[in-house]
Amino acid sequence: MRVRYKPWAEDYLKDHPDLVDMDGTHAGKMTEWFDKTQPIYIEIGSGMGQFITTLAAKHPEINFVSMEREKSVMYKVLDKVKELELTNLKMICNDAIELNEYFKDGEVSRIYLNFSDPWPKKRHAKRRLTYHTFLALYEQILKDDGEIHFKTDNRGLFAFSLESMSQYGMYFTKLNLNLHEEDDEDNILTEYEKKFSEKGSRIYRMEAKFHKNK
Repeated sequence: MRVRYKPWAEDYLKDHPDLVDMDGTHAGKMTEWFDKTQPIYIEIGSGMGQFITTLAAKHPEINFVSMEREKSVMYKVLDKVKELELTNLKMICNDAIELNEYFKDGEVSRIYLNFSDPWPKKRHAKRRLTYHTFLALYEQILKDDGEIHFKTDNRGLFAFSLESMSQYGMYFTKLNLNLHEEDDEDNILTEYEKKFSEKGSRIYRMEAKFHKNK
């Protein structure tokens, strides 16, 4: 997704330190940042925030974290959080490779990976969010029964992710090879998902866990 640079976005985000961590202020203290101690769900690469804000509004009993590195996109997440007056959603403006700096071991219950950049060239495989180095980070911060929920319209990325996770020693609790054909009423659409499903693109989805004793 090409992002148009918004020179004012950084200052706007910095004006809301109660909602947005721009510099690692809450690294290692994420649970304490929230008003209530509740399970934590993360979305990595939240885009404009439709998925994560809808989910947070529906589930006040869960604490949500939106992790997005693009300041010129994250301001839209902030707008939605303010509009909906969400108290159970915080934002981190940083790259996923820094996850273990923010979250303690076993602190997170679920990770969402929605329509991540497929990085189609083979030489860029290590940048894919289901590459083994990222899986190791997820395993570190997830609880023993923690889950990864993954959606994409890119068949190549889906196939790569299945193989990568299997080789790492993960197992799958749910697989959908054509999500919208199954009419899942619990599915929350991202902006990207809505756009491409309306064009007839197939949406792939999985839920996966780590074996406790590999």
